[in-house]
Amino acid sequence: MYVHLGEDILVRTKDIVAILDKETVKSSQSMKELLESESNKIVPLAKGDFKSIVITVDAVYYSPLASGTLKKRSTKLAIQEF
Repeated sequence: MYVHLGEDILVRTKDIVAILDKETVKSSQSMKELLESESNKIVPLAKGDFKSIVITVDAVYYSPLASGTLKKRSTKLAIQEF
C-alpha cells in the first residue's frame, strides 16, 4: 500500500524507514549530520515550513503533514495489507 506525504507524492509503506517530527530532528546532532550527508536525496514537499521528515530507501522527504498524521496513515494501510 501507499502513504500520501503531500503534494501528490505517494510512497510505498514498505519503503519507509522512519517518520520523524521536525523538533526531534532539530534537537539531534546525529540526525542533522545524517541529513547533511543525504542532502542530494532531499525532496521538499512543503511550500513553506515542513512539519515532518520521512526517510525512505531512496529519498528523504520534508513533508507539510504532521508526523502523527503520517504514522496513522501508514499504520492503517499496513493493517489493510494483511
